[in-house]
Amino acid sequence: SYQGATQEIQLTAELTQQLKKLSQQTGTTLFMTLLSAFAVLLSRYSGMNDIVIGSPIANRTQSQTESLIGFFVNTLVFRIDLEGDPNVTALLKRVRRVALDAYANQDIPFEQLVEELQPVRSFSHSPLFQVMFVLQNVPTGSLELVGLSLTPLEPESVVAQFDLTLSMEETDQGLDGTLEYSTDLFGAATMERLMGHFKTLLTGLVANPQQPIHELPLLTEAEQQQLLAWNDTATDYPHDKTLVDLFEDQVEKTPEAIAVVFEDQQLTYRALNTKANQLAHYLQNMGVKPDILVGICVERSLEMVIGLFGILKAGGAYLPLDPAYPAARLAFMLEDAGVGMLLTQSSLIDSLPETTAPVIFQDDKTEVLSQHRSENPLSGVGPEHLAYVIYTSGSTGKSKGVPITHQNLVHSTSARFCYYSEQPKCFLLLSSFAFDSSVAGIFWTLVTGGNLVLPAQNAHQDTLQLAQLIKQHQVSHLLAIPSFYAVLLEQAERQQLVGLRTVIVAGEACSSELVKRHYERFEHLSLYNEYGPTEASVWSSVYKCLSQEPRSEVPIGRPIANTQLYILDEHQRPVPVGVPGELHIGGDGLARGYLNRPDLTAEKFIKNPFSDDPNARLYKTGDLARYLPDGNIEYLGRIDNQVKIRGFRIELGEIEAALGQYPFVKETAVIVHEDSQTDKRLVAYLVPHQGQVIENAELRGFLTERLPDYMIPPVFVTQEALPLTPNGKIDRQALSLLSVDRLKLSEDTFVAPRDALELQLAQIWEEILNVRPIGLRDNFFDLGGHSLLAVRLMVTVGRFKNNLPLAALFQGPTIEQLAALLRQDEETDALLWSPLVALQPNGSKPPFFCVPGEGGNVIYFYELARSLGQDQPFYGLQAVGLDGQSKPYTSIEEMAARYIQEIQTVQPEGPYLLGGHSFGNQVAFEMSQQLQQQGHEVALLAIIDTFAPHILSDQPGMIWEEEAQWIVDVAETIEHWLGQPLEVSSEVLQPLDADEQWNYFRERLVMANVFPPDVDMEPIRGLVGIFKANRQIRYTPPQDFFPTRIALFRASEAMEGSEEEALSEMRQEPTWGWSLFAAEPVIINVVPGDHITMLNPPHVQVLAEQLKVCFEQAVTND
Repeated sequence: SYQGATQEIQLTAELTQQLKKLSQQTGTTLFMTLLSAFAVLLSRYSGMNDIVIGSPIANRTQSQTESLIGFFVNTLVFRIDLEGDPNVTALLKRVRRVALDAYANQDIPFEQLVEELQPVRSFSHSPLFQVMFVLQNVPTGSLELVGLSLTPLEPESVVAQFDLTLSMEETDQGLDGTLEYSTDLFGAATMERLMGHFKTLLTGLVANPQQPIHELPLLTEAEQQQLLAWNDTATDYPHDKTLVDLFEDQVEKTPEAIAVVFEDQQLTYRALNTKANQLAHYLQNMGVKPDILVGICVERSLEMVIGLFGILKAGGAYLPLDPAYPAARLAFMLEDAGVGMLLTQSSLIDSLPETTAPVIFQDDKTEVLSQHRSENPLSGVGPEHLAYVIYTSGSTGKSKGVPITHQNLVHSTSARFCYYSEQPKCFLLLSSFAFDSSVAGIFWTLVTGGNLVLPAQNAHQDTLQLAQLIKQHQVSHLLAIPSFYAVLLEQAERQQLVGLRTVIVAGEACSSELVKRHYERFEHLSLYNEYGPTEASVWSSVYKCLSQEPRSEVPIGRPIANTQLYILDEHQRPVPVGVPGELHIGGDGLARGYLNRPDLTAEKFIKNPFSDDPNARLYKTGDLARYLPDGNIEYLGRIDNQVKIRGFRIELGEIEAALGQYPFVKETAVIVHEDSQTDKRLVAYLVPHQGQVIENAELRGFLTERLPDYMIPPVFVTQEALPLTPNGKIDRQALSLLSVDRLKLSEDTFVAPRDALELQLAQIWEEILNVRPIGLRDNFFDLGGHSLLAVRLMVTVGRFKNNLPLAALFQGPTIEQLAALLRQDEETDALLWSPLVALQPNGSKPPFFCVPGEGGNVIYFYELARSLGQDQPFYGLQAVGLDGQSKPYTSIEEMAARYIQEIQTVQPEGPYLLGGHSFGNQVAFEMSQQLQQQGHEVALLAIIDTFAPHILSDQPGMIWEEEAQWIVDVAETIEHWLGQPLEVSSEVLQPLDADEQWNYFRERLVMANVFPPDVDMEPIRGLVGIFKANRQIRYTPPQDFFPTRIALFRASEAMEGSEEEALSEMRQEPTWGWSLFAAEPVIINVVPGDHITMLNPPHVQVLAEQLKVCFEQAVTND
């Protein structure tokens, strides 16, 4: 809208005179100086150095126009370049040159400029510029009328023609200004701050014209104090203790309390401490001491927790290694970290990389460990020593280790005591111990006397199993990534989660929609949004989500105890409230730096300019954020090439580096396609070397050896070249706008659904994965599926079928494999063989109901339904008896009556869109007659390549006596559809007995992908039975018929050998006899292809477009 408001500003006479003096000294005008300052202000707010501002000009350059009455005003566009951080004087020279060039061309109408430049147009903003600056330095005369007093009135409402318009006017008191702004974009408080910053900036500008523009002051003194006050988080905590000290204190308090539970095993605090002590003494004998790294590569188990505490108690630091990682990645981490030894399990021996470090199989040492002392060992470890090293994704292609000290860990854990009023009685650990979010759950729980529950190895992403665990163990605290919690919230029963006391989401952006759904289900269950990188010991800020969240984006909150958060511009200066900048973290949580990477440490860990401590540092997160007026911080995304997907922190550069090692890849770029707040997928764009072809399967296998699963792009797109920005860099924004067409992503043969079950599964997959179309043999995970989407998929499937375990999808990740499992359960047969099949159930338009040919199967309408688009519902009506169990109908009238019952479950009232193909048109016509007889309206009858029923009723049908002849007849029809021979002929079938004939036919149909491999004989017999039944039906249209609006879609080619002589003659009549039954002239469309190929790509696209037009006209007329 154009709704606006205004904000006033007054500059003192002293400041005005200083601005005029500066203008004279630099050879500029007051207008140019103010324009320059306004451009700097906009640059500091936007972070951009290319600022475009419009300004009106009188345009009376010729003496003849000076005294004329008329509107000569033109609009000039000033493009101001602030690159290179010039000082004030240099900037004024730049703006002077820009202004003089603009004045020299002021006669060119603004409209002509727009026409020549052809900018991208939008109704939401004006072209070329969205900000205007006006200086009115010509005195406005006073209007006096004899006998009248005049009072100026301000308009009741303000119309904002631009996003911002700053109008300045000289007065006796100085300069008065009015900022007109769009209220759809800006709030009053923001605009008040903006004008305050403008005044501060102008004051600094005249004070020192030689200073670089980035040093010009912006914040008021009060604002600077406010930002510092928000970071006043100093709180006492046991900074002289280690994590081991805190744990041993807790063991003394609650020795018999349950500490850890895994499946049917558990350990008390005393037992955990004893086993950890025995391991610690063993490790000390092996040479472990402070700052010695010990790798630990184990599955989820009690041994995992014993191992962590055993290493810490020995004085060492642990390096968690997820067994699911590729061997090459594990090998790099072991070598890069220089581990002193590796603690693992014997079951993992085949998946471990080679290492020079001693390898200890923890489960094989049970007897040896039990002989070691059980008392707490003396290790000499202090707060300054290492506790753990966790590796994160690296932009250079190699992950980087982050070393965390005991002081960091105690700080992070103690901050939870300060913030959370309830400590965890029972904590369910969801994340892998190789990710830092596990640190929060493990150590927070075990130093406060809580019970740590470990899900089974394959259950940590199965929401149904986890919901049961939450209920079973009365879990009080949960920490999960938002996207996973959203699935858990959706799928779990309320009574399973009702015992939760605290839910924490972290690891990716939290949506307001998730907060809303959470509080709708659990009004009194607190939900917290945490933020923090590995480099700052797990968490740095937290926000308690509100049940009535006023913001569309959920903040990441304020800094935790003994932590400072600064939002700075590129010159490390604080930005104002509401202005984006890079988030920097300071305080006791900061890691030492990066392991063996002094260059990167120096780049990312910088001196803290806001602290008096010379050793204080800040960590540059690379995250874009801004302050909200209440001191909370809003996360805005990444500045660099790093992303988070499902809680995994991923450097896209690391993936690109791995792709670049593939011999056939010349160039590559990886981006994130985001279909929703919870559905993100990696897409790799590849440019192959000349003459090379990149095979997706081989490339995926290549990456599997180098990257963990979550970093392998599910989608590969081959390009001739990558789009570039004007300065030659890869244009990632242009890549994100490219549509990802499923058919271009894989070179595998696309296999369409073959029956109603496969169709239903395909629709579910397409909805959940947001990829279309999906073939029967496409791998769920290769298409972008991940564990969270897998849970959604299996729960959705379970709504019409008995629940299958999540593992079923991992074992058989294609529609074909999943359908085979589901067919083993016969309970759904009745549902699956309903005559009404939703080929495309979604969309806002009136549905189209279509009847198939004499084969009775609607699956061949699949491409037509897809081509009509996602907003056009499409329902097919498959023949009763196609399952081989039900008895087929023997009359068109019976079929029509049954089909009407079915379609009215979807659309109870007209107007209806009906159609059919081949034999199905007779049924669709009869349906139109019965519906109109019942008082319903039929908006359109779409006839696809068939003659009118009174013509067909005179044509003799071929009736065979032997079953084998029917099989051959059906096979020939299917051959036309497939465009390939089935090799089913009378000669082949004649030597076989009846059962052998059916089995041979079945084998040929399976080989041709007409039926799935596990199909039994009933559907095969049903297919032939429907052909036989429909071939014998003779239909005579009623004499007293209801005229109907009819559209005929004729194939441009006749099928070879398909025409009887009478039908050949009828082809000369344009409407093929349908004009007799039409309420108005028949709409005739010609579609490329023949009777069958018109329904297959590429011809089906033409048919779909013609149908769309007819549907639109029919609905509009009604």
